[in-house]
Amino acid sequence: MRLIAENLSGERGGEPVFEGIGFSVTDGESLVVTGPNGSGKSTLLRVVAGFLPAAEGQVRIAEGGEEFPTVASACHYLGHQNAMKTALTVTENLVFWRQFSGEGRFDVSGALDEVGLGGIGHLPFGYLSTGQRRRAAIAKLLVSHRPVWLLDEPTAGLDKASEERFAALMRRHCATGGIVVAATHLPLGLGNAKTLEMGAQI
Repeated sequence: MRLIAENLSGERGGEPVFEGIGFSVTDGESLVVTGPNGSGKSTLLRVVAGFLPAAEGQVRIAEGGEEFPTVASACHYLGHQNAMKTALTVTENLVFWRQFSGEGRFDVSGALDEVGLGGIGHLPFGYLSTGQRRRAAIAKLLVSHRPVWLLDEPTAGLDKASEERFAALMRRHCATGGIVVAATHLPLGLGNAKTLEMGAQI
């Protein structure tokens, strides 16, 4: 499988943010998107995810087969917001996402163990600390299988131990044929990842 972006241009509020972006990421590979604030890192991920239209160019999945014929079917997106209901328990939130996006390699309990939150699934999401909320959101990536992870500043709010735990999860995802595309200001521990540096705002 390959995630391919060709000659992408993106806008924010009707103003151009980036142009002429292209990349290809094959299963087992990762791409780290860097650049200053305002250079379009988040906008690029939203265009790739299909949340924003591309001003020019296209994004496509190659060799995804019947299971993942489109970019939307192949991608998980983890943005700045955790996309969890504060009044629901952690478990209820993850059960919803599992039912919505399909089953993954871990059940809810196993996914919480993987992110170091075993034993707190019964708590309302709103009771959690900032770091715990982020780890619960990361567990969404595990309860439903999607081969492409689109991650926008995924380690925001995590302590050092949680960063290292998440780095191991990303490396394992790639080692089992997954793809990671991450926008970040911080090292992610992805080893020999490809890099894409966005320019200053245009």
